[in-house]
This record gives sequence, structure tokens and C-alpha cells, in this order.
Amino acid sequence: MRIIGLDPGLRNTGWGIIEVESNRFHYVADGTVRPKVDQQLAWRLRDLYHGLSEAIAEFVPDEAAVEETFVNTNPKSTLKLGEARGVVLLTPALLELPVAEYAANKVKKAVVGAGHASKEQVQMMVGRILPGCSFSSPDAADALAVAICHANLRETAMRWQESENMGRLQS
Repeated sequence: MRIIGLDPGLRNTGWGIIEVESNRFHYVADGTVRPKVDQQLAWRLRDLYHGLSEAIAEFVPDEAAVEETFVNTNPKSTLKLGEARGVVLLTPALLELPVAEYAANKVKKAVVGAGHASKEQVQMMVGRILPGCSFSSPDAADALAVAICHANLRETAMRWQESENMGRLQS
């Protein structure tokens, strides 16, 4: 099974793909989508969509996992990040991939063992869990961590999302 992890951002959206065989993880690829900052917002969101669509088309993952974002103190920045996150959630969904979401603390705990781990600790553990991986950016390392988290927690997450969807259908 192939999993794409996604770390949303308007300036840099990291993606990382791993392959899972029973309890073994293998690095496949990673990258960062960097829309031009001098473009209007709609064009930057379009670039996010195209960049992620290309990665998904090239590496053909089976499932996607997205890191949830936290609320900033600046409402305008939070709104723009939410719009980018919407594109990051929508892209794999449009390509018929199941999409799971994980809080940053859950990702850190699944990869490092501590929910308040530093970025450096996460990067070090990603390198240990995926030997031979040389991620292209900190955002790509975060995306690989999201994929690892999903690989560890996917059955529980998928069952929870199915029950959420059933609850929506019944109401």
C-alpha cells in the first residue's frame, strides 16, 4: 500500500509518499509545492492543486493523510491557510483517494513518541524510520511524518471516518 502524507501551507505544501508492507515502511518520494508568492490567491491555490495532482498521478498512492492546521493569532493568515488546506484535502478526494486527517501533536506522538517534539526530532525520526530517505525540505519531512502516522493509525482512523460519514447520512 502506498500512502501520501500532506503538510498544507500556502507558501510551501510538503508531500511525501511511503510504501507499507505489513509492518515495514519504505521511502518512495517527496517534494514541496511552492506557488509563486507574487500571484493572486486563486492562482496560488490552482498551483497547489496542479502540483499535488502531478505527484499523485506519478506515484499513484492508495490513501492520503493530511496534517490538521492550528489557528494563528492573525485571522487573515488563518483564513488563507484554511483555503490552502481545503485544496490539499480536495485534491486527493477528487482523485478518489480516501483522506484521513491528523492533528500535529498526534503526528509527532506517532513518529517521535512525544506530542510536543521539535521539528528537528521529527526529521531525525523520519530519517531513522525511512532509511536512505533524504527529504527535500522540512515541509516534505513533515509530510512523510504524516504518512508514517497514518500507516500506524490508519485502521482506527478509517473506521472513525466511516462512522462519522454514516452519522451524517442518517441525520
